[in-house]
Amino acid sequence: MPVIYEKVALLGLGLIASSMALGMRENGLASQISGHARTAETRATALEIGLVDSVHETAAAAVKDADLVVFCAPIGAMADLAKEVAPHLKPGATITDVGSVKGAVIKAIGPHLGPDVHFIPGHPLAGTEHSGPRAGFAALFHNRWCLLTPPENADADAVARLVSLWQGLGANVDQMEPDHHDLVLAVTSHAPHLIAYTMVGVADDLKRVTESEVINYSAAGFRDFTRIAASDPTMWRDVFLNNKEATLEILGRFTEELFDLQRAIRRGDGEQLFNYFTHTRAIRRGIIEAGQDTDAPDFGRSSKSGAQD
Repeated sequence: MPVIYEKVALLGLGLIASSMALGMRENGLASQISGHARTAETRATALEIGLVDSVHETAAAAVKDADLVVFCAPIGAMADLAKEVAPHLKPGATITDVGSVKGAVIKAIGPHLGPDVHFIPGHPLAGTEHSGPRAGFAALFHNRWCLLTPPENADADAVARLVSLWQGLGANVDQMEPDHHDLVLAVTSHAPHLIAYTMVGVADDLKRVTESEVINYSAAGFRDFTRIAASDPTMWRDVFLNNKEATLEILGRFTEELFDLQRAIRRGDGEQLFNYFTHTRAIRRGIIEAGQDTDAPDFGRSSKSGAQD
């Protein structure tokens, strides 16, 4: 594929950024990649493995002359990053992010940007339970969705260019309103992660079940809960703090459904349980048919794949 951006700056060098860097190199989408990370250890690792062409102690230095700047840091750090880099952004540059929440990211970054850059928030729906610059792999975004939430007055050419980048990385791309994005993700990602964290915590609290039994006899359901619950704690803390309303709405609906199922079990209402499980099974089939997972015995997850953001 042709080069889409001459220089791309990645602010944060974890799983998503490292996968973007590897994918851009593999597909020739960028001529130069610079990076910034908060810790010296991460910066040294990124250079050692050749993830970026240059790594910088400050975000301001990383974004110099960049045509695309990608905020890959936790949501809670984005406001300070935006304030730091704003005076150093190249006129005409595109600014985007990979955060799991869009409303909060727009409030954190948007006010610091001038009118001479294009702010197009984004969110690739891909990830694993691993983190850090060594965790990335170029195929992470293949056949996954990347959701963009451009403002109404967004430059059409800038949006099209960013869409081309994500498609070049193997992703499917869609656009939606920020508030709708946050509600959709509360259903598909945020609430399920919170439930997984809770289930693993409940198992830990049940002293009648020994630690060795939990580990040795983990059937597929609990095993998947532990996989999801192994995700980056900083990222997920920020997700829940910054998507409160939508997550609480979905958790309220979940609680109502759970109480209803409790009553069905207590009453011995097998018909209600069977009908409910038949309906949810059909949803699972739809996910498989959409190519977002497989029906393989290992749940379609190789050693490099895992919890989606």
